[in-house]
This record gives sequence, structure tokens and C-alpha cells, in this order.
Amino acid sequence: MLKWRELYEECYDCDKCNLAKKRNNMVFGEGNSKANLMFIGEAPGADEDKLGRPFVGRAGQLLEKGLTALNLNREKHYYICNICKCRPENNRVPTEQEAEACLPYLRNQVALVKPKIIVCLGATAMKYIIDKDWKITRDRGKWVEKKGIYLMATFHPAALFRDESKKVLFWSDLKGIKKKYEELCEEIK
Repeated sequence: MLKWRELYEECYDCDKCNLAKKRNNMVFGEGNSKANLMFIGEAPGADEDKLGRPFVGRAGQLLEKGLTALNLNREKHYYICNICKCRPENNRVPTEQEAEACLPYLRNQVALVKPKIIVCLGATAMKYIIDKDWKITRDRGKWVEKKGIYLMATFHPAALFRDESKKVLFWSDLKGIKKKYEELCEEIK
């Protein structure tokens, strides 16, 4: 297992797939590196690629607004990153080869953070983290435990812009995440 700086440098220098050739920035992840709560998305979007930070565009701002309403903030309560560290052109879904190339980096991040809870934001993260046979509309909001970590999937916040009816379910999932966090983590009781 690599330490944070080594892992960052390996991601920065990565050329395991073609995404690195067209990126502006590698988007590593950020937040509390010892957080009990970890959010994992699909891949950086245009704003993230431009700034080199995860979840800073419209979808990220929506997520942040919801989490802030629940008194959860990035610096203190959670770490956030993506399956892929580089942006697929036109924000397309990463190919299996692209995702598989980045998964060892993600596993290393999880091993360093040691979260008690991982939340998969969207179907792509859910497929690689929880179960390839799960369906986001059917299985979002369900908890499963693997290797002592509680896992849940919810809609990617970008999906809420395409279908506003998902906002109620997304908010319900965020409240469920906060409840699980309070059950497992002493720091905010």
C-alpha cells in the first residue's frame, strides 16, 4: 500500500488508459483523510477537470448543499473521490478498462482513509464497489456490510438535474447516511 504522497504521484503520472492523454488535471480526492464517511463517484466532470478537485461543479454543489444541511462538511466529516481520476470526454460513462485501471488507486485510498461508511454516488460507483448486478433505481438506499464497512448507493447528484422526482429519494438517502453515521461514529453525537 502506498502512502498519500506516493499514491498521488502515481495517479498523477498514470498512463494506464487513454483518459490521461486528454485531461487537464488528475482529480485525486479531498476531504478528511481519516474520515469515517467516504463518498465515491464515477469520474470528474468538466469543472472538476478544470480545477483538479472532485465534486465542485453543479452536481457537487448540490451534494454539498444537502450534506451541509445535515451538518456534514468535507474538511471534517468525509472524504470524496471518484472511481476514475481523469475525465472521460463529454462526461461519458468510463469504460470497464478505464475503471479497472483506476480501481487499484481507489482501493489504496479506501485503505488509507479506513472509512466505516462508503456511499456510492450513482450506478457506476455502485457497480464497482457494491455489486455489478444491483440497479440504482431498485437498490439505492439499501445498506450492505462488506469487510466491516457499511456500503450504500444513492443517485449521483447530476441525475437530479435530469429528473427532479429523484430529489426526494436522494434527500431521504442523505438522511439515512447521517443516521448511520451517528450510529457508528462518536464524533458527532
